[in-house]
Amino acid sequence: MAVSSLEEARVKGLPSSAFYIADFITEEEEQMLLSKIATAPKPRWKQLAHRRIQVWPSDLSKNNTLLDSSLPNWLVDPIISRMQSLPISTTDPQSHIFSDSPHGAPNLVLINEYQPGEGIMPHKDGVAYHPVVCTVSLGSSLTLGIHGKNESGSTESEPRWRILQEPRSLLITTGELYTDFLHGIAEITEDVSLSPDTVSNWDLLRSPDRIIDGRHQRETRTSLTYRDVLKVTKLGSKFGALGKR
Repeated sequence: MAVSSLEEARVKGLPSSAFYIADFITEEEEQMLLSKIATAPKPRWKQLAHRRIQVWPSDLSKNNTLLDSSLPNWLVDPIISRMQSLPISTTDPQSHIFSDSPHGAPNLVLINEYQPGEGIMPHKDGVAYHPVVCTVSLGSSLTLGIHGKNESGSTESEPRWRILQEPRSLLITTGELYTDFLHGIAEITEDVSLSPDTVSNWDLLRSPDRIIDGRHQRETRTSLTYRDVLKVTKLGSKFGALGKR
């Protein structure tokens, strides 16, 4: 990680705000994470229509509440500790991306595994979370599409912007980009028409030279998405022993 503050990693030309760090973790850390994910107990995996997922430490309840429980250490160190050590700007070295969140750190991690041809429809993450999403990518690159709404209120079919997420990178979205726009991953086997004009974070990429003729063939890509769930309940609160916080 070669940046001293998030301001150096800001993705220009997007609504506020997005930040991209190409080498947020090392290759050794990437392999450790992939190994931990692969050896997780089989019941941790849930097969969805177009991807499979793990949720740590647990799923949210029907009213978007998280049972208070610690994340495993391999999801905390080095990722969360590194996020908290990276200031938003050099003028405020004590600040970090979760400084203003209710718990000062993410408390939920969603692990998504996408095979080539798999993706997710454009969507918003919703009001259950503090409006910051941090995604670490493992294994392979793919593009994230940022979609708006048209005059009728329906989702635009084509993305307004694309962000290429490389292995070992961190992408942070917050602010207007979180609240007003949708994001999705196209169900394709190859990303095409990739260039400085079509990829918003092109100047922040680690290896733009590896994109030949504007094309990238997808391979298995795993993402770790970190969020802070707003409502947390302690074990036993449903019986009146402890309250929500």
